Amino acid sequence: MEIRSIAIIGLGLIGGSLAKAIKKNKPLIKISAFDKPSVLSKAFSEGVIDFVLDQPEKSLSSDIIFLSLPVNETLIIFERLIPQLNENQIITDVCGVKNIFDDIWLNSNSKGFYIGGHPMTGKEKSGYENSDPFLFENCVYILSETAKKNPIIDSFTDIIHQLGAKITFLNPKVHDIIVASVSHLPQLVSVSLINSAGLKDSGINFFDYAAGGFRDMTRIASSDFNIWEPIIRKNNKNIIQAIDNFIYDLEQMKKSIARDDYNKLAEKFESARIKRDEIPKSNKGFINPIFDVFVFVKDEPGVISKISTALYQKNINIKDIELLKIREGSGGTFRIAFESQSDAVKAKEIIEQVGFSTQ
Repeated sequence: MEIRSIAIIGLGLIGGSLAKAIKKNKPLIKISAFDKPSVLSKAFSEGVIDFVLDQPEKSLSSDIIFLSLPVNETLIIFERLIPQLNENQIITDVCGVKNIFDDIWLNSNSKGFYIGGHPMTGKEKSGYENSDPFLFENCVYILSETAKKNPIIDSFTDIIHQLGAKITFLNPKVHDIIVASVSHLPQLVSVSLINSAGLKDSGINFFDYAAGGFRDMTRIASSDFNIWEPIIRKNNKNIIQAIDNFIYDLEQMKKSIARDDYNKLAEKFESARIKRDEIPKSNKGFINPIFDVFVFVKDEPGVISKISTALYQKNINIKDIELLKIREGSGGTFRIAFESQSDAVKAKEIIEQVGFSTQ
């Protein structure tokens, strides 16, 4: 099945990024969208979308419908549209919960196809103004396992691969259990860390002494509660279990400290180190690792341009880049990721040839 048209309901961070990425990588696909008039006007003027929809039902003329609104709004429109789908028409969502959508779909008699989706990516700031065509690069895009045998699945996965994402299939119930621990719990822990550390004693603001580690761990505390409330409501049982597991582990460490049992605490640290090192550094999710080169650079203008130009001239594609640490006036370390080990080896040689130290 050839995909010629896509409708996106909701041009926020995810929906806007979808539109920009599809337009960049599949320019012949016609994109229509529904959102607030001001958002649609901006997206249309930028050439990100081709048509403006004045109501969600107008999306029913497209081959694929992406629902990219907050969970509650997505559910409402999902239930409105699925009875009206045509044969071979695909409807999908990008929400952080999956089982509730699957249950609704299985109890419907729709002529179309539903493919539950959840891209494991994002930013702390939402809205179309923060959307980015590279948001999905190297991220894990989870699809509901129940859709794996759909005859049109290859047409859909081709679109997702064009975004730069890596696809994995999960049972919807298993998905909700997993994301409760690796996505929803970290959000709540980040909020709790800020609130518990936001103390003042003798007029001293504790945050004045917060180092980079604290800032990194609490970055997502700035997330919009209006986005998170329906996710927490729809996955509350799994989230409560994840919180209970977390509290239990904290209590064990608390007991070790109270008893001066530093051997037990050392075991916790070592266990965490081993497990943390199992997470691929080059993915925005947790599968299909790619290969890293660490580059030491001086604190001076043009170093990134020098490296990227040298790699470009040798047809080596950078999949991801990250500044790990920097000392002002001295220099820092960049992690540059590549899709294959052979690319990483070649890149290491090229980078060293233009004057940089690598690891």
